[in-house]
Amino acid sequence: MSSRGLALAPPAKTVVVYRNGDPFFPGRRFVVTQRHFLTLEAFLNEVTKSVHAPLAVRNLYTPRHGHRVAELGDLQDGCQYVAAGFEKFKKLNYLHPGRKELHGTRTSEVGGFFSPPSTAAGILAHLGCFYCSVFRNGDLLSPPFPLLLPKSTPLQWDTLLATLTEKANLCSGAVNKLCKLDGTQVSGEEDLVNGHYYVAVGNEEYKKMPYFELLVPQDSACKMLWYVD
Repeated sequence: MSSRGLALAPPAKTVVVYRNGDPFFPGRRFVVTQRHFLTLEAFLNEVTKSVHAPLAVRNLYTPRHGHRVAELGDLQDGCQYVAAGFEKFKKLNYLHPGRKELHGTRTSEVGGFFSPPSTAAGILAHLGCFYCSVFRNGDLLSPPFPLLLPKSTPLQWDTLLATLTEKANLCSGAVNKLCKLDGTQVSGEEDLVNGHYYVAVGNEEYKKMPYFELLVPQDSACKMLWYVD
């Protein structure tokens, strides 16, 4: 058969999707291939489930200007989008989680997540909050989610695991332990360090993977994601 007769499958594209009107949602990463999604509608159905949208997702928009995505092939590798139902696109600062108004920013729509300056660390510490970012065990497609806890309230470990279970939504079920990036299990509140990264693990063994290297922007000066949830 002539090589001209062989149709090459389009390359995979990695995109990040936010929820329309939600300034605190950190975004969900998707790998889009023709093998998994034949149509835009099929992809929107998957987005609906993955971002836990209250209503079915029927439209995708660019986060800064609200341009609607008409076809699956219009998705650009490395870009971010906003998932919406039939409601209008809500113009928020999606690339800066936790900030509600868009005041003009140099942050590009292309490539990775926004990494706010580390001054947020001092702000949250001043407010009396403990915060860290948590990866999902074995998941190299999803960004870390934020964990914010008031220091004024004694930390109950069972309550923390329940909170992690709700946020992580692991395929394996409930979160049974929290591990450091080297796989060491965190045994209690005294092992937690402000601003650090951890991995939520279920009944399975900890999976040592390059979570930080692949899911945290490498061009960030401090290489930290500060999310306020």
